[in-house]
Formats: sequence, C-alpha cells, structure tokens
Amino acid sequence: MTSSKFLGLSGAVLIALTSGTAWAADGAPTGTPDGDRRDDIIVTGERAKQDAGAGTKTATPLIETPQPITILTEDMFRAQGAISISDTVRYAAGITANPYGRDTRVDSFAIRGIDALQFRDGMRDIFGSYVSTTSDPYNFSRVEVVRGPASVLFGQGSIGGIVNLVSKTPEFTTRGEIAAVYGSDNRKELLADINGPIADGLAARLVARVRDSDTFIDNVRDDRVMIAPSLRWQPGTDTDITLLGLYQNDHGGSTPQFLPIVGTLYDNPGNPRLPRTLFVGKPGHDRYDGRLLQGTAMVKQRITDQIELNLKARYIDSDVSYFTHYTNSYSNPTDPYLAGSNGRLIQLYSDDKLATLNVFTTDNNLQIKFDTGAGISHLLLVGVDYSWNRFTERYGSGVETVDLYNIDRAALSIPVIDPVAARQSQKQLGLYVQDQIRFADRVSVVLGARRDHVSSPGVPSDNATTFRAGIIGEIGAGISPFFSYTESFQPIAGFSTGGSAFKPQKGTQYEAGVKWQPDASTLVTVTGFHIRESNRPIADPANPLGQIQSGELTTKGFEVEATRTLPGNYELSVNYGYNKLETKDSPYFDYYPRHNASIWGMKTLPVSDAVSLRLGAGVRYTGNRKSVGPVWTIVTGDNTLVDALAELEWSKWRLSVNATNLFNQSYFASCLSRGDCFIGAPRNVMGTLAYHF
Repeated sequence: MTSSKFLGLSGAVLIALTSGTAWAADGAPTGTPDGDRRDDIIVTGERAKQDAGAGTKTATPLIETPQPITILTEDMFRAQGAISISDTVRYAAGITANPYGRDTRVDSFAIRGIDALQFRDGMRDIFGSYVSTTSDPYNFSRVEVVRGPASVLFGQGSIGGIVNLVSKTPEFTTRGEIAAVYGSDNRKELLADINGPIADGLAARLVARVRDSDTFIDNVRDDRVMIAPSLRWQPGTDTDITLLGLYQNDHGGSTPQFLPIVGTLYDNPGNPRLPRTLFVGKPGHDRYDGRLLQGTAMVKQRITDQIELNLKARYIDSDVSYFTHYTNSYSNPTDPYLAGSNGRLIQLYSDDKLATLNVFTTDNNLQIKFDTGAGISHLLLVGVDYSWNRFTERYGSGVETVDLYNIDRAALSIPVIDPVAARQSQKQLGLYVQDQIRFADRVSVVLGARRDHVSSPGVPSDNATTFRAGIIGEIGAGISPFFSYTESFQPIAGFSTGGSAFKPQKGTQYEAGVKWQPDASTLVTVTGFHIRESNRPIADPANPLGQIQSGELTTKGFEVEATRTLPGNYELSVNYGYNKLETKDSPYFDYYPRHNASIWGMKTLPVSDAVSLRLGAGVRYTGNRKSVGPVWTIVTGDNTLVDALAELEWSKWRLSVNATNLFNQSYFASCLSRGDCFIGAPRNVMGTLAYHF
C-alpha cells in the first residue's frame, strides 16, 4: 500500500470515530459505568504532566524535559491489541516495531533507525541475543520510549534511544481483574491481576498469565506460564520498599523461518510461491523454550524534604533451549537452489543451542534539592550503577539437502551438541551526575556527565566519559522550545568475522524542537535531530551470517507526535517519524524504513446508565526498506495496516474484541540482500471477557 492509502484510511478512522460525538454530547452521561475502570488511563493532558522518570531518573514533567518521551499506558496498548512488548510501541513516533515481523523469540524495535535496548524499571533487561525469553506486556503498567541517546543516565544506552518497561507494583487499594482470552491460532489464555493491602503499611500484588497457543507458522507454539508476585512495605511516611518476583516458562519456537527471497519476494521459475506459513524444521524438535527467574528490590528513602535516596537491584537466572532449521540462501542469494534441481533442492542448516544467562544489576542514586538564588532551583542527581552478566552456551550444528517444496521432516537430522560450553562475561561500573536547574519556573536546564568502565575476560577494557546538556523554556501560549546535545557509549560483546573484539559503539546527537501544550488536553512535540555514530555492527558482505563494524554513519530526521482528548470521551494520537541514514565507509547496508506514521483514535459511548461502548481504530504505515549487498539491492515494499477495537463494559464486566491487521494484508516485514525474507504477521483477532473489582 502507498502513503496515499494511509491518508485515506486515516481519514476513515477519524470519520468513523467522530460520527458518534453528537450522541455523547446530547445530554447523555459521558462517564463510564465503573468509576475505577479508567483510573489507569493517562489521557492526553495528564500525559503532558506525567513524570518523565525514564528521561531524567527524577520526577520531572514531560513538558519540562528537553527530550521527546512517549508514555504508553497498559490501557492504551491493550486496546491496540498488543501481544508482545514490540507491539506496545507500534503507535509511537520515530520507532519501527517488529522490523523483522512478529518474533516469538525476541522483542525488537528501532528508534530513529537504530536498534534500541530494552530496560525494565530503569535497569537493563536484555543481555545478548537468544539467551532469554520475551517480556510479558501484561506485567507492566506502562512502557516509556526515550528518543535520543540515554547513556549519561543508563550507561550502555543505544544511540537512537531506549524502551523502558515499568512493572506493576502493589497499591494500597483493593482491586483486580480476572480475564479469559480466545483468539486466532487457537489462542487460549487466562490472566489475573490482583492487588490490595494485607496488613498495615503492607500491600501485595499478583500478576499471572497462562497461555496455550499456536502461531501463524505451522508447528510453532507460543505457550507461556508467567507468575509475578510483589510486595510493597511502607513502615513510615519516608520509606517505601518494593520486592518484585518473576517466574516465566515458555514453550515456543521461531516464527521467523528465514525463507529465501527467491520463492517469496521474487518468483522461483517453474515453482509456486512458498507458503507464508511454511515451517522448514523438524516437528517435535525445533523449539525456543525458556525458563526465567527474576528478583528485584527497590527502596526509596526520604532523608529530608530536600534529600532522597533511591536503591535498586535485580538478579536474573535464565535458561533457553533454541533448536532450529533454516535454509542456506546466503551462499548464493540470487539462486540458492542446487543446480539441476529445477529450483527445488536447497541446503538446510540445523543449529541447536543450550544457553544460560545470569545477571546482577544495581542502580543507586541520591537526589538533592537546593536553591542558589531567587527563582533558581536545583535538583542534583548523583549515582552509581553496576552490572555483571555471564553467558554460557553449548552448541551443535549440521547441514543437509532438502526439497523445499516437499520436505521429509521425519528424515531431518538432529545435530550433536558439544559437551564443552563457551563462556562470556562482562562487568560494567558507571558513575553519573546530573543537575536540573529551573529558572523562574519557566526555563529548565539539564546538565549531566557519566564515567563508564567495562571489562570482559581476555578483552581490553573499555572506558568512556559521556556528557549531556539540554534546555527547554516556555515562551507563552503553551509553547516550549528545547535544544539538547547528548553523547552515547555502548560496549558491544562478541567478535567480528575476522576474530577481533568489537569496539564500543559511540555517537553524538544534536536535537532541537518544540513542545506545545495549549491546554490540559493537548500535547504536541515536533523535533529534528542529527546523529553521528561509529562502530555499529553490520553484516559482513563476505560472510552474511557474520558481522563487522561500520565506519562513520550519519542519521538526520524529524518527528511529530500529537495527542489530544476531545469532548465526548474521544482520544486521538497522530505520529510521524522520518530518518535518513548516510554511510561514509560502508557501501553495503541494511537500512530501516525512512518513514513511519500512525493515527489512533478511541471513543467511549454511553449505552445506558450501566453500560458503555468503547470503539477504537488505528492505521499504521511503514515505508519501504532497502538492503544493499555485494550482489544485489533488495527493496521491501511499504505497508499500511489497520487495527480495531470494540469493547463493551457493564457493571464489573468487560467484553472486548481486538483485531490487528484487520484486512489481513499480506506483506513482508523485511527482505535482506543476504538472501532471506521475513513474513509480516497476518490478521490476529482476540476476544476477552474480564471481571474486575
């Protein structure tokens, strides 16, 4: 689909949702039947006043933060039909979600055309690829997207930005929900979120999911058991202690099947297109199974009205069994089939991996408030963070020849896993300081610096000092221009194809923009940026499954994000992001889409005094994507997808139906010049019946 179709569908969404405004305004009650139901919703005006904890590690309103930050509440991404963390950010500006299609193994997203790291409660959550399970969106109250480098506060932060997940924590009110879900691919789920006080100053919460599900790929499961208990203790007004636990057990596989371009995006002469649901592995053997144990402690201690101490620590223990088969479309991507086989026989790789991951991470800081004159206030943040991770892997591989159009799966071989394990570990220590200066309650200046030390056995240590500076000020009529300069530093684990240890990825960004908040119901952010980076890992043209590091890269772009709550319980968000990457020393490159756009609207209609109907619809546009290799250039076409929601609420019950890719658009998420393609997810429909109290 083209961008013109995106505009047409977007207009249809607006017309459909606004057509009921007169009904809501015609003297009918506009509130929802259950007063508690909307407590977790951050409407547009409230979103502008929300604390941007991920941007400053302090309670700073978004309108006073010289950086674009998007807050996505659970109510919002649930309404949009999100079934993974990647799905939760589909309607945020400047971000490409699921760049390789839906992936049951990992969550992936790119911010400003650069792979983004995932954090949980301000601490890094993912270390390495295919060594842990994906996070469960039901376990989080909101998702924060920080656009632009975040290394000064978070260390090892990716250059384009980060995605921070905010865990559900106990509250001192009794409430909860129990829900059942049935949907596409025979998806069956039971969910529970139960919260309340259990003693004076002590509250508990239990979040859980049990899922039994197929996927749109044959023989690939997506089963899960997730249990997340938590306790919160407030022994006094100055102390707040939260303990979070997590057990997760996944039984699944790989929805990406790495199918060859010839036979999917391009015709394979004399043969039909390969089925989009094709599974090339061995049923009962291929899998992506994971077990995760995680414990987190968070302490907030107010020492005086001006001084606050924050302590956080987490331990992660993870095991993954990743057994997979995939075709060899890399040796000769333009013609991967064996000579004389009429385009049917192809080599099939088998890779089996047993991996374990152990992580300890902690972040501790002191916040000090003071004044240095009339109308000049400071919020000084001084902190230290530390992380240690150890990764162990046992591996086996093989190769054989199959007829891709008639695979004898029972005859597929199983590789022998090496009993000797490969081990890697890394330690990181960071010291950071930040001063937020507020002048006359109109102008905010943020200054920050950080020193990092990273070490791994057998590899030279990395050290870096990064800086940050930004300013934002209200000039009247709700208009607040801002400017910032930020630096980034991200150590890269592993080795290049040639055996050299990767150098740290470094970058700088200049950004200028404006935030407009004319009233409590509106927030508009327009920003332009210029990023310069080096040492990004990229595919090795001589060995597409290996990596080398890029020279200097430059990314320029701009973003528009607008959210507004209109009369009649109508919420609207419009987002657009553009980025253009220029390579100086790397002629071969896999580019992310330059254009991303979305529009989402929701409207609540009163049916009676006890019943309300909420309708939602959205359109997502992703531009085409180019991949330049030594033998050809591949362009993956753009796509426009429609999502929808219908939700009925009465008394303490909620019945909802979500649909993503409503019109079942057939598309490719990405095809790479190395030789393989990734299928875009087809239509997914889910029905949910929930009881909340």
